[in-house]
Amino acid sequence: MTTKKLTILGATGSIGRSTLDLVEREPEKFEVVALTANSDVERLAAAAIRTNARLAVVADPDCYAGLRDALAGTGIEAAAGPDAVCEAARREVDWVMAAIVGTAGLKPVMAALEAGGTVALANKEALVSAGDVMTAAARAHGTTLLPVDSEHNAVFQCLDRTAPERVRRIILTASGGPFRATPLEAMRAITPAQAVAHPNWSMGAKISVDSATMMNKGLELIEAFHLFPVAVRQLDVLVHKQSVVHSMVEYVDGSVLAQLGSPDMRTPIAYALAWPDRMETPCAPLDLAAIGRLDFEAPDYVRFPALALAKSALEAGGARPAILNAANEVAVAAFLSGTIPFLEIAAITADTLERYDPAAPETLDAVLAIDLEARRIAGERVKDCVH
Repeated sequence: MTTKKLTILGATGSIGRSTLDLVEREPEKFEVVALTANSDVERLAAAAIRTNARLAVVADPDCYAGLRDALAGTGIEAAAGPDAVCEAARREVDWVMAAIVGTAGLKPVMAALEAGGTVALANKEALVSAGDVMTAAARAHGTTLLPVDSEHNAVFQCLDRTAPERVRRIILTASGGPFRATPLEAMRAITPAQAVAHPNWSMGAKISVDSATMMNKGLELIEAFHLFPVAVRQLDVLVHKQSVVHSMVEYVDGSVLAQLGSPDMRTPIAYALAWPDRMETPCAPLDLAAIGRLDFEAPDYVRFPALALAKSALEAGGARPAILNAANEVAVAAFLSGTIPFLEIAAITADTLERYDPAAPETLDAVLAIDLEARRIAGERVKDCVH
């Protein structure tokens, strides 16, 4: 049996840890080449030692000494800095998990795409901010791009890629987050602790807030446009509070194929990890009798303006999605730090989109420049909220 050589970018985050959990259950099937993290030296070193990785890289150069000392005598190479993360992404492997959160993941994702092989994409910003640039790189280097987000992975499982013209709609389901039924007036007083308490999924703080504003679903619409051969008008969102139906594909004959499963990220990760095969996971079996019912409703664009902003950015194209993403990241960080109230997240994002409208980026450097300027503008608006 041949082993699959793999690299995990963002090995200490939620997706990275779930990936390691699956890999370590069947160590004979996988060979870990490289693991990267931002600054969590302790967790990174422990994972590298457990999996006998060849290389461990920490993005923060100040953490290098700690990583080197933690790996002393193991034979595992230690490195540090953003360039070292990109070098890890370029290593020759069969499969790369791209799970670095935020725009910090853009250059490593591009490096992995240019290396060929298969890239399992969990970094939203890669396709939201630089979709055209990233997909062009994947085509140019013959790279297979596999979606890890539960919604896109569900679509990937249901989509007949041999006949995209037979697809009528792709329907992404949304839990609606913790405030699905919260009146708009009550949202003004929402705290960061309330916003990160997702009812179904265990996620990081930033993505949990995005779920609470439904910006997450808007970003996923943009991702879906770049992942699948459909027009913007063929993408739809449906609120489904149980998070059992992860997404659906509607065909021209009226058939709707759906992928169902327990809300556990190890299921889509395992599908991407074993693809085109399948592998066992420790995920709880889906008990539909116990669940009893599945509810669906249309999204409320008035109470969740972030979703409307994302749809508009997708329709406009060009630099708009990159600006949307950057401004939202700044606003979410400000909310989590207690600097701005919950409803200002969408307001600051909208204001940044109104103030800044550059030409469409054609290179990754252009995307990063747009991202930087959008962050500056959004940051100024955050300061205005404080005074």
